[in-house]
Amino acid sequence: MLAATGSIECNVVQVLENLIFRGRVSWDKGVISAVQILGAEDPSQPYLIPGFVDAHVHIESSMLPPAEFGRQAVRHGMVAVVADPHEIANVLGADGVRFMVANARRSPFKISFGVPSCVPATPFETAGATLELAEMESLFQEPEVRHVAEMMNFPGVLARDPLVMAKIELGLRLGRPVDGHAPGLCASEAARYAAAGISTDHECFTLAEAHDKLDCGMHILVREGSAARNFATLHPLISSHTEQVMLCCDDKHPDDLAAGYIDRLAARAVALGHHPLAVLRCACVNPVLHYNLPVGLLRPDDPMDAALVADLRDFRVLKVWLDGQPAAEEGRTLLAPVKVDPVNNFRARPITPADLQLPPGQGLLRVMEAIDGELITRELLLEPLRVGGVPVPDTERDILLLCVVNRYQEAPPALAFIRGFGLKKGAQASSVAHDSHNVVAVGADPQSLCRAVNAVIEARGGIAVADESCVELLPLPIAGLMSDGDGLDVGRRYAALDGLAHELGSSLRAPFMTLSFMALLVIPELKLSDRGLFDGRSFSFVDARQ
Repeated sequence: MLAATGSIECNVVQVLENLIFRGRVSWDKGVISAVQILGAEDPSQPYLIPGFVDAHVHIESSMLPPAEFGRQAVRHGMVAVVADPHEIANVLGADGVRFMVANARRSPFKISFGVPSCVPATPFETAGATLELAEMESLFQEPEVRHVAEMMNFPGVLARDPLVMAKIELGLRLGRPVDGHAPGLCASEAARYAAAGISTDHECFTLAEAHDKLDCGMHILVREGSAARNFATLHPLISSHTEQVMLCCDDKHPDDLAAGYIDRLAARAVALGHHPLAVLRCACVNPVLHYNLPVGLLRPDDPMDAALVADLRDFRVLKVWLDGQPAAEEGRTLLAPVKVDPVNNFRARPITPADLQLPPGQGLLRVMEAIDGELITRELLLEPLRVGGVPVPDTERDILLLCVVNRYQEAPPALAFIRGFGLKKGAQASSVAHDSHNVVAVGADPQSLCRAVNAVIEARGGIAVADESCVELLPLPIAGLMSDGDGLDVGRRYAALDGLAHELGSSLRAPFMTLSFMALLVIPELKLSDRGLFDGRSFSFVDARQ
């Protein structure tokens, strides 16, 4: 407790009061006891700001468990995140959510969880669990669970589907926020969606769409993550609708987490001309108010959760406190690592190259086309290369073999062809495959594809790159989604595997990120479920043949 008592003289930024001044902040037993004004702002001195908060993130995307995620995030001035444990819930159900909560409790980093509202995401794939209404309600007994996580079934909301509405009404009855997920909804549809009781959306990709939702009273989360990036389009809202805007990453891959976090978005926003107080309102304060987080805002009687930054332009983080305890200094985490006992749900059996052969036939085939930096795919109709009448990969035309292997029960792999990965040889495989997290893999030949998939299966989760001579693997023993290792090391190994995929010919900016979304059925046009090729426009399975 001695370390949780202290004081500091510097520039103090009180965002809600719209004040920046030279002052002294004192705290005792982790709680701010006094904030004194000593004079006018002194630009030669550092600035004490409320710590940064991510308003919506899937921690699992970092491939780290919550405590290790926080241990790395705090280096960037982060003090809290609002997390949706949707990924692990699809693997382990309510037990997966409880694992995340229990692990987070072992760290001073402040993580507020939502109850996933769409598990499984669709009935057209095999997930590891189902999260029913009664289980959702039971999770609210955990004090760290504070909201209903993103309601992805927006057609169900618009249609006022009884089960969907019951999940929303659960949150409203308990006085908890309900997060949204409504890409593209505008005008009357946006109004109907908001009227159901949903208070946020992080899926806007145009300013017009965001304005329609803001007009309905919704809060807009400006997203800039490892996968989807909307900051360049939506940043004007920081100044025009400061009190209704928050910043989020949604997905934060381990190499990106090592490089920066909301601090980098704050610096970009100021460089674009937004006032630092408006930026900090969005980046630090609004999530605390909206989700009722136990996070301090540099006021007397608040917890001492703060970041000391060199200036209000680049936001270089000098020091971070959590409940008055030093948590990071000069880019170095001061939090101790937390040992974790992995939990998992993995029953897949090894496959053989014979399992990866499509049936013989003639005519055009439906081929998925992956698009760099996008979650959507296109449907192509192409004449494949055939050997003895059997369609085979064609690296000259970048037509590769894609497979999804059911990880929860023994079943033959689902197969399709895909263009856009660019591999000239070898294969890559991953047990991170949104949303059900079966094993997804792409390869230039069945043998390499088999080696990569079997490496992931043998490890009971991971990401792998294989060629004709070797396999490199990053094991993910926690639900097939997360590592039990040091966060910086995980980031380096993840980046190295991306690099190996590039050496095999991939032209994608992030080969494993793109691969992880090739089984995400709710995003058109074509995707591959463990049950077959799926058309996201008609929401139905389709034959590979035209």
